[in-house]
Parts: sequence; C-alpha cells; structure tokens
Amino acid sequence: MKFNCIIFDLDGTLVDTLEDIAASMNRALESRGFPPVPPEQYAGMVGWGIKRLALLALPPEARDEKNAGPLAAAAVRFYTENPLVYSRPYPEIPRLVEDLKRLKVKTAVLTNKPDPVARLVIDGLFPAGSFNIVLGEKPGVPRKPDPASVWDILMRLDSTPRNTIFAGDSEIDMETARAAECHALGVSWGFRSRAALKQAGAERIVDSPGEILNLIKDTRI
Repeated sequence: MKFNCIIFDLDGTLVDTLEDIAASMNRALESRGFPPVPPEQYAGMVGWGIKRLALLALPPEARDEKNAGPLAAAAVRFYTENPLVYSRPYPEIPRLVEDLKRLKVKTAVLTNKPDPVARLVIDGLFPAGSFNIVLGEKPGVPRKPDPASVWDILMRLDSTPRNTIFAGDSEIDMETARAAECHALGVSWGFRSRAALKQAGAERIVDSPGEILNLIKDTRI
C-alpha cells in the first residue's frame, strides 16, 4: 500500500481552534440571553457542525431547533469577524505540511466547520497553496461522517481510498474514514481521547505529526 494522498480534519487536528470556537459561541449565547459554556467543555461538543454545536451549547430546557438555528447563525457571524484571536497550528504541523508538499503528496482539508470560516482559518495560518483542496460545510452537501465529500475530493485529486489517509482527532473522522474506505488515522493531540478514537475504528493512532510523515515515507520504500 502506497499513500499518495492525505485528507486532514481541521479543528483539533491541524489547528487548535477551541478557544475561538468557545468565544464565538459564548458571545452568541450571551447575545440571546443564554449563559455561556465553560470553554473546556467545548472539546467534547465540536465536530458535528455548527447547528449541532449550537444545540449542545444551549441549556437543556432550551434545546430545540427554534433556538439552535438563530444561535448558530450568530455564532458564525461572530466567528467570521474574529476567527484567529487564539487559534494556532499544533506544533510540527506547519513543517509536516511543507514536507508533504515537497514529497508531492496530495493534501486536502475536510471539516464540518462552515466553509467560509474554514477558509479564513486555513488562509490565515498557512501559506497560500499549502493544501490542494479545502472544503467545509456547505448547504446541501452532506457533512462528515457521510463519505460523499471524501469521494468528491479523491475524484478531484485523482486518488483512491486505498492510497489515502484520513487523519482526524474525533470519532466523526474515524467514522468518515471507514465509510469512505480510507486509512483511518487518529491523532492524539486533539479534542478527543485515544479510547474514543480506538472505539470509533482508528487503524492507527499517532502522537506527533512526524509520525504521519514517517508513515507515508515508509510506504514509499
């Protein structure tokens, strides 16, 4: 098996975005008269998309679509205004991205973060052209763990699931990888535990970005 393509999750995999996510959603909550959520609690709430995050951030008695929709829209608006106050790439990630480009490995970012915000984060933290494709949540397009967007990326990059790593920090990412028949690679430095990744079907879990590079290099020998 030779890996020539890697699809990355964004939040908790490439970039530590938790504080900016928490700040935006808490600002939205307070603007609508709801109490804020302790920032550390967001680690277990992110990954399913902004509407699900809004629903989980609401007090139990207010968790319904009537409140979640406007709250999600407000959070996206606040996030778009200030997407990079606290967010930074994880250590060694910029070097990994550079090395993958040097090795001519095809790269993509697939996230359930709204597409405009995902692009703001990537464009603000990585040099232009770092990734072949960046794809966030769009209306009418199924979110992860649906494999449709993975297959669209692979078609555009002329790759196959067998030759592709899907790297992420959450059970949603492992489910996506398995549904798309890609190599499910968990990263331990993100928002979920190793146990959650393993239970979700991670074929391998790495503790540093350098291990991802070595995995790809090893398949080329």
